[in-house]
Amino acid sequence: MAGVTNILESVREDDFVEYFLFPPIETNDEQEQERILTAILDKANKIIHKYTKNFLWHKDEFRLVVRTSISNYLNELDGQRENLPPHLYGVSHYGDNIEDEWFMVFILQQLTREITDSIVRVHDSDGEFLLIEAADYLPSWASPETCENRVYIYGGNIHLIPTTSSNSFLTMTEALQKIRQDPTCTAGSPDIQNSIKLKLNGYPEKLKDNIHNAVVYIPIGVAKVLQVKPNLVSAAVQAFCNRDSVDLKACRAMKYFPPENRVKRRIAFTKCLYAMLTHSKYIPDRRTGWNLPPANSLEYKCNILGLKLACGFEILASQAKPTSDVESDRGWLNYSKSLKEKGYFQEYLEHSLGYNNLLNKAKEYYVDHRDSMHQSNSIGQEILDITRNFESDLEEETNLVDDDDSWLNISPEDLDKMLQEKYGQKKVFNVNNNTDASTFTEKLSSFLNHISDVDGAEFPNDKDSPLRPPRRKDKNKVSFSREAKSEENATNNKINFDPNSFSCALQNILNFAIPEDDSWDLESDSDMSEYEEDNYVKSQTYENEKVKNKLEKYMEEMDKELEGTTMGKSFEKKNGDNFEDIENFTPVDINVNALKYILESYKSQMGEAGPSSTMLGPMGVHLNPKENLNLD
Repeated sequence: MAGVTNILESVREDDFVEYFLFPPIETNDEQEQERILTAILDKANKIIHKYTKNFLWHKDEFRLVVRTSISNYLNELDGQRENLPPHLYGVSHYGDNIEDEWFMVFILQQLTREITDSIVRVHDSDGEFLLIEAADYLPSWASPETCENRVYIYGGNIHLIPTTSSNSFLTMTEALQKIRQDPTCTAGSPDIQNSIKLKLNGYPEKLKDNIHNAVVYIPIGVAKVLQVKPNLVSAAVQAFCNRDSVDLKACRAMKYFPPENRVKRRIAFTKCLYAMLTHSKYIPDRRTGWNLPPANSLEYKCNILGLKLACGFEILASQAKPTSDVESDRGWLNYSKSLKEKGYFQEYLEHSLGYNNLLNKAKEYYVDHRDSMHQSNSIGQEILDITRNFESDLEEETNLVDDDDSWLNISPEDLDKMLQEKYGQKKVFNVNNNTDASTFTEKLSSFLNHISDVDGAEFPNDKDSPLRPPRRKDKNKVSFSREAKSEENATNNKINFDPNSFSCALQNILNFAIPEDDSWDLESDSDMSEYEEDNYVKSQTYENEKVKNKLEKYMEEMDKELEGTTMGKSFEKKNGDNFEDIENFTPVDINVNALKYILESYKSQMGEAGPSSTMLGPMGVHLNPKENLNLD
């Protein structure tokens, strides 16, 4: 049943970040380990408080606990447990605000600098997410599979433990030994260090820019709670925005925070929380007692925000005492759903004996760990305790002013600027300065005829293509080059693959085209002559001839219909070509017509997404919608 227990422990939401801090502890005595770790935790908490004082977390706060060597760790990669050295441990959910995750990385980096010889490992549901920021500078062996348990922070720097085999698995204990034995060998390259440094640049000062203050009209009970613990606004917003039908019943009753007596308060939100609360649609039940002013009133905004916030606190308070009936517990329903997705119930049929045994074991585990798994229960109880013990009266505050929330609306120009800062300056194809249509169509033809590799298409001969950053040279990558040398094939195990021949052969097999190569001519003296009497070949040839004749008939009928129209005059014609042997004939300029109709399609999009921008974007060609696009 070890695997069963592993799954019960490992089920959690996907927005988690897990972190370990390993200080140098030599003793094997558990009591001595706990004493040393407790002293280190006190020092760590002072460092954490220095950076997080008055900081508003979006969901879970950063918190460390003591773990002695008797504690073990469930490795979700292979489902095995590993006995770890004594360490400080924490796991937090960051919700929709990825900024909190990187702030935690910053704190961990500072801890390794201020706590001598300590090593940190941090990962999330995506694995070694630190390497995502440094993806352009990783060694050729690095991949999500080979980097497991190989990425650490030591002395404020990123350390990446190299591997000699793509399948070699490294335990955390082994990794810690390698770093302490030879830190210069495991240290990441300067490019890797700089990429992480750039991501963490500006912390903790820039966190002030992430706060938005808003005036809200809230019940007195909510104002009391926020005066004692302003950080509870995060839990209230999360509860309201993630409400379900059970929560809506609590919002209609408003048992704990009735709307009769309300006061105005200026509340601090993170920008993410404020945006979530603002854009979460909610129409209150009139019977509840919410008297909202008209939507065009200046008071409407603070009223509706206060209503939503009060409902969030009401939901949390209603969850303070979990029901004894597990089946009606919403947390249990979500937990059991996650167990099913992870294959906990194996292949047992629902309500079978094996299924029921696993179900009962899961219920027991859930009841024992409910408070730690669902913090809303303990938060709700904390809210009720504050409302019962807070006796002082609250006075109405005046001259309260909202922060400007124009940042909620991003113009297309601002979005382009943000994307350019993140992914680089995009190339603009100026049609008016490139009047030769052949230049444009050459780009289009070159892109369409360019042979991509397994990593995807990129614009040919464009090293700075905005499609993606420069790729690393991988020694183990399959070669699709025609000119692959036999010596390289022998030494590097590359595959010599001719895409043109393969494509041609595949099309012939699937009968997408009638082959014109002599080698496929059934009447020739080639090696195919032995199949002359094959009835299948004859029938296929007959079918191909029927298709060809039918297509020619369609073309003739279409020409007859077009003779009486003026469609031919709508195409741009070439000048200067000599076609004196054909009377009244001027050839169509294919390049100009292709560019003309692409521009017309782009103009009709009016700057929005459409077929033209979708086709040209991956080629690295971006038209400027502010310029007058014409060919005259």
